[in-house]
Amino acid sequence: MKTLIVYAHPEPKSLNGSLKDLAVSTLENAGHEVRVSDLYAMRWKAVVDAEDFGPDASSPLKVAPDSGRAFDAGTLAPDVRAEQEKLLWADTIVFQFPIWWYTMPAILKGWVDRVFTYHFAYGVGEHSDTKYGERFGEGTLAGRRAMLSVTTGGPESHYAARGINGPIDDLLFPIHHGILYYPGIEVLPPFVLYGTDRMTVEDFPAIAKAWERRLLTLESTEPIPFRRQNFGDYEIPSLHLKEGLEPSGRKGFALHVRA
Repeated sequence: MKTLIVYAHPEPKSLNGSLKDLAVSTLENAGHEVRVSDLYAMRWKAVVDAEDFGPDASSPLKVAPDSGRAFDAGTLAPDVRAEQEKLLWADTIVFQFPIWWYTMPAILKGWVDRVFTYHFAYGVGEHSDTKYGERFGEGTLAGRRAMLSVTTGGPESHYAARGINGPIDDLLFPIHHGILYYPGIEVLPPFVLYGTDRMTVEDFPAIAKAWERRLLTLESTEPIPFRRQNFGDYEIPSLHLKEGLEPSGRKGFALHVRA
C-alpha cells in the first residue's frame, strides 16, 4: 500500500503530531510506502492567486478555467504539481488534523483549494441530459481510499445526534462527500478523538493502540456507502434523489448514504 499522509498542525509535539509519527512508523513497519505532506513545515501557501497559474492566468482572474488551462499545459505552480503527483502516486490518503471552528485548519483548506484544480479533481467527463460529469463516485481520483484522523476539544456527547455541536458525521460530510468523494475517492469511516484538551500523557498508550488497529486495517475497512451520482439514484440533470429511495426516518446528509 502506498499512503500519503497530509498533516496540518503547527506543533510537532502535539497529539496530532504524535498520531502522524505513529502512522508513519506503523505503516512502514508493516511494509507499506509512506509519504508525508507536513503543511506547516512546508510553509504551504494557503491562498489561490494568479501565481498558481503562471502564463495561463487571465485578467480578471477566473480560478476554475485558469487552473484547468494551467493543469492541461503543465504550468501550475511547482508546489501544486508536486502535491498532485503525490495524490496520483498514493492509493490511500490519511488526513491528520484538529477540528477548528467546526472544520479543517485554514492551511489544509488552502491545500485543497490549490491542489484540487479544474481538470485534475473536477470538471471532467461527459456533461449531458443523461450524465452530469464524472463525480461523486467517479472521477480522476477513483480507485483511491481516504480516511480522516481528527481531534476535537469537546467531549463525544457534544457531537452526538442531539449534541449541541451536531453529529460528527454531519460536520465531516462536506469533507467526506464534497471534497473526497466528489472526485471519486472512497471514504473510510473517520478516526475521531474527543475531549483531547483534557487528555494526559497516561491516556496516549490506549489511543496509540486504537490508532494502530485502524491503520493496519485500512485495506480491509469498508468505505462509507455514499450513493454514486450517475448510477440511477438521482434524477439528471436536477440531481435530486429519486422518490422512494430514502430510508425511513432519514433526512439531510444521511439521504446520500445507501442503507
